[in-house]
Order: sequence, then structure tokens, then C-alpha cells
Amino acid sequence: MDYRPHIVVVEDEATQRHLLVEYLTRQKFRVTGVDGGSALRKLIERELPTVVLLDVGLPDEDGFTLARWLRERSSRIGIIMVTAASETVDRVVGLETGADDYIAKPFEPRELLARVKSVLRRATGAIASPVPRVRMGRRVLDLEKRVLVDPTDSSEETLAASEFDLLEVFARNPNRPLQRDWLLEAVAHRESDSFDRAIDLRINRLRRKIEADPAHPSAIRTVRGIGYMFVPPTD
Repeated sequence: MDYRPHIVVVEDEATQRHLLVEYLTRQKFRVTGVDGGSALRKLIERELPTVVLLDVGLPDEDGFTLARWLRERSSRIGIIMVTAASETVDRVVGLETGADDYIAKPFEPRELLARVKSVLRRATGAIASPVPRVRMGRRVLDLEKRVLVDPTDSSEETLAASEFDLLEVFARNPNRPLQRDWLLEAVAHRESDSFDRAIDLRINRLRRKIEADPAHPSAIRTVRGIGYMFVPPTD
């Protein structure tokens, strides 16, 4: 199964759609291009994407109507309205329909990528806040006190800010594969490059704190080619 964030590009102009799909695919996303509302609705019936780039001026269905429909289907889908219009009224209408962001053509690819990453962070973190305590391996994370608790004797271990931030991200996204660069950016607020192994070192330290057997982790699992996934215990 492909665990990469799935981005859907809804654009009726074939050349523009192809360019967007090609560019975002090079950024390591899983990307699907569709030419209008009908194709989008069929795709949504099979799978909820992570982010939708939604052109406003579609020939078969108004983009604002599609944005409302998407938001009714799920509060977790990130929606970015894409249009040639730049009037303030259109931006306001787009955001009022439930869109997360708005970008006007023509735009720089890097600007689009930055907006996609920003919406991805919000979409991934849009899950309702978890209960104050979350079982993680052999320990319990107390989200209010920001400590790890040993359930056998109720002893508490204070966490560094970076350790807590990372565990909190996992607690808010159970059973969801999270990319290494997204994790590093989410907890350190900076971009990573392909040689940055800081997130792997942090994961190893956390595994020693929460796993019954750090050499064979069951709580924070490695997802090959993607990153890591928190799996809550079933007992």
C-alpha cells in the first residue's frame, strides 16, 4: 500500500493539470489528476484524498459547490482553491465554503508547494484532540502534564520539549504513517533534507523510553520508504 499523502488536482485544462501532477509527483507525493467534478466525485467514492487542489472555473460544476461538498464529506480533507481570479470577494467566498487556502494563477511552483505543505500540516493535525492520557507501548503519555507515566508504579518521567512534541504528534495521528520530513518540520518548524537523520535519532531515544523491546518496536513502527507510525496497544 502506498502511504504517501494523496493529492488530487482538479483542473479541466489538460496541459496545466499534467504540469501540476508532474511537479507534485517529483516532490514525493502521490498525485491524481481529474478534469472536473464528475471525475472527482467518482474518485472520492473510492478513497478520501489528503489534499485537493480545486480549480474554481470548471466547465461541469462550480468549484465552490465542490468545495462545500468535499467539506460535508470530511473535515480532514485539505482544500486549496485554484483560480485565475484575484478579486477579494472570490477569496472570501472560497474560504467561506470550507476551503483551507486559496492561490491565484499564475503562481510559482514553490509557492504552491509551500501552501500544500501548510495545508498538509493542518489536515494531519485536524483530528480531534485525544484524551489527556494515551497508552504508548509500556508507558502512558500524559498530555496535560507532558510526562511519561509508568503504569506499574505511577512514576513519572519528564520529557524534553522535542520529545513531547513528537509523541504528541503520534498520539494525535494513531495508525497513520507519517513522513520523516513532515515529522521533522512539524516538531522543529524547519525543512529537512535527504541527509537529515535527526528524526531517526529522536525516534530511537523514544523507543528506549516506551517500547518493551526497543529492538523490535511495536508502538512506533517503521514504515519503509515513508517514515513512522504509532500503533496503539490492543490489550
